[in-house]
Amino acid sequence: MESIDGFVRGKASVIIPAFNEAPVIASSVRSVERMFREIGVDYEIIVVDDGSTDGTRESVEAMNDDQVKLVHLRSNSGKGSAFKAGFREAIGEFTFLIDSDHEIQPTDLLSFIRALRTADIATGSKKHPFSRVRTPPARKFLSTCLHILVKFCVGIKVSDTQAGFKSARSSSVYKIVPLMSVKRFAFDVEFFTIASLLGFRTVELPVEIELHAMAGPGRIFRTFIDIMGITYRLRLRHWYQKNIRQMSSTYNPILRWR
Repeated sequence: MESIDGFVRGKASVIIPAFNEAPVIASSVRSVERMFREIGVDYEIIVVDDGSTDGTRESVEAMNDDQVKLVHLRSNSGKGSAFKAGFREAIGEFTFLIDSDHEIQPTDLLSFIRALRTADIATGSKKHPFSRVRTPPARKFLSTCLHILVKFCVGIKVSDTQAGFKSARSSSVYKIVPLMSVKRFAFDVEFFTIASLLGFRTVELPVEIELHAMAGPGRIFRTFIDIMGITYRLRLRHWYQKNIRQMSSTYNPILRWR
């Protein structure tokens, strides 16, 4: 196998964080496999069981698929922690992050691979003019509010940080992950904030999305608090900037979510 920057050239490592997704996780994995087989890209799928209590782990094990790795976390730690745990197992040149409920799909998966030939990150966006989005008006309103808040607080230009279909060069992710401290809902915002500070180029691509569930008040509040934490580290402490220069420190957050 030919390598590039320590990763297998041309291979995609697909990370799927999953928490209590036993009824759908097997079908979601099979759907992801079909997508990559259709475009002829070598792949591995890394399912991170984020402390599930409903048999998600057993559902993945029962698939008995050599191209599917299972990472089990003892307790629910959040999407950010699950992504980091999955990335530690990734060997592909490209890293994909896909939500386990599979409510979002690329309109053209190969366009993500092509984009990563010149860009560091290729992410799906509900705001892309060619995206097809079916979601309740209230959720669209919350998404718009989040975008305004993120743009005001951290200044990143990505129009949709929360879309559940992202990809990046693994060599770029390798530089981002050590600076990440958010474990849960605002993990995506922190990811793009660090990428921007590192000067990484991000391309937004169209996706198909059909969303039904609404975020609860607790999730909205914790997302807001995490974004405030990112802003504090970025604007006041300049923690990210300092640690880009010296990657040895580990941030000790004021609030720790369990």
